[in-house]
Amino acid sequence: MRIEKLILSNFRSYKDEIEINFDDLNVFVGKNDIGKSTILEALDIFFNESKPTGVIKIDKDDVNKQAAANGNTEIRIGVVFGDLPVELTIDATNPTTLESEYLLNRDGKLEIHKKYANAGKERIFVKALHPTNAACSDLLLKKQSDLKKLLTDEMQCNDKSKNSEIRKSIWAHYITNLELADVEIELAKIDAKNSWDQLKNHLPIYALFQSDRKNSDGDSEIQNPMKLAVQEILKDQRLMDKLNQVANEVETKLNEVAEKTLEKLNEMNPEIADSLTPVIPSSESLKWVEVFKSVSITGDEDIPINKRGSGVKRLVLLNFFRAEAERRKNTNSVSNIIYAIEEPETSQHPNHQRKLIQAFIELSNSDNTQILLTTHSPSIVKLLDFGHLKLIKKELQKEVVNVEKNELPYPSLNEVNFLAFGESNDEYHNELYGYIESEGLLADYQNGREKINYIRIKRNGDLQNEQKIISEYIRHQIHHPENMHNPRYTDEQLQQSIKDMRGFIE
Repeated sequence: MRIEKLILSNFRSYKDEIEINFDDLNVFVGKNDIGKSTILEALDIFFNESKPTGVIKIDKDDVNKQAAANGNTEIRIGVVFGDLPVELTIDATNPTTLESEYLLNRDGKLEIHKKYANAGKERIFVKALHPTNAACSDLLLKKQSDLKKLLTDEMQCNDKSKNSEIRKSIWAHYITNLELADVEIELAKIDAKNSWDQLKNHLPIYALFQSDRKNSDGDSEIQNPMKLAVQEILKDQRLMDKLNQVANEVETKLNEVAEKTLEKLNEMNPEIADSLTPVIPSSESLKWVEVFKSVSITGDEDIPINKRGSGVKRLVLLNFFRAEAERRKNTNSVSNIIYAIEEPETSQHPNHQRKLIQAFIELSNSDNTQILLTTHSPSIVKLLDFGHLKLIKKELQKEVVNVEKNELPYPSLNEVNFLAFGESNDEYHNELYGYIESEGLLADYQNGREKINYIRIKRNGDLQNEQKIISEYIRHQIHHPENMHNPRYTDEQLQQSIKDMRGFIE
């Protein structure tokens, strides 16, 4: 299973409902405090809120302030999943599938919404294209006795002892008049009470790595990769079968010890012996992840890595992802995993950044793997393709858009950096000026614009005063840094010139 879409509303700066589409590699760019990290953290709450591996805990400050002032305090985090297993059972004791129970949305995807009233306890819903005809709606909420009352002689039911078979028969009878519509069904209320537990087994592992981890003994920035590896390893059913086999043997031997002890106790005091019962956890109840909870990486003299500098910590994390890229490429990894990393460029040399981005690209090309990144680095953006980038912007309302190559008449990652970070540099200025010139539009652009004096050095060394518009003035200074006879253009002039040329091209 993979994420295809995130739906957010009333969560932090995302007041109105927003839908964010996901690919294999997703790099979120935008200005400071625009909501890049919020996307990654919302997903951590969705996947890991009740788990020890969770990084973010939801609280009342997460409710959008404007919505709260208007009386709306319910946060919604929804995820649409694609690449579903051929069979996705929601009730182990009464096998049935999402498709046969009309629990997929109109696109045939699994859409799960979690709602948090005033940032409190989660309620979990499936949004599905579901029957609404009164004669056959709400079947998932009915007990067996109520379902049997709906059966008629005309309805063929193979097994009346199974609720799923009864529902199937009823829906088949009304197949031409189901009145399918978008419906939200609360998982806790449906017939299969453990349906969410069944679904969770199929969800991807979600691992969030933040750039501003606290520096404490329990700091999970370095431990998390190892713990994450434990989760992945224990997804291997072959290995789990071996562990459960060991656990069953231990359980058998413990029962033998307990029985022998009680047998001997019975010889001395039958009354006490009869009052005692051995309690031994079954293999199914064991949490193997907890057995390996202390895994970590330490330096010389057992100094934890988290006590080292931030650059070293991030370097270890960097090479974890490089190793994962190689491992997942060379093995048939069956576990679905999502790596979410905030600002991977933090504390890293440019050479390391390039290797890291290459690792993320390779990882995203592996089966069952998705990558989510945020970045403030124009250099990182230039290492990526347009298809990897998602721009967060706010005009009338906030939106997350895929970056199109032809936002200007030519593809430009400098354009992405300008839109995302307001990054206006000499390179971008040259690019814009060169495009106008190559299109034969320079005279049109110069027409009517204010000019300033520029001192040019002729081939014979003489100086010559010329009048140039500010864009041409800057262009000449960029290309002739040896000419020290003119005042250096200001950053304000550079920004304005770039805005003027962008406006002219558009």
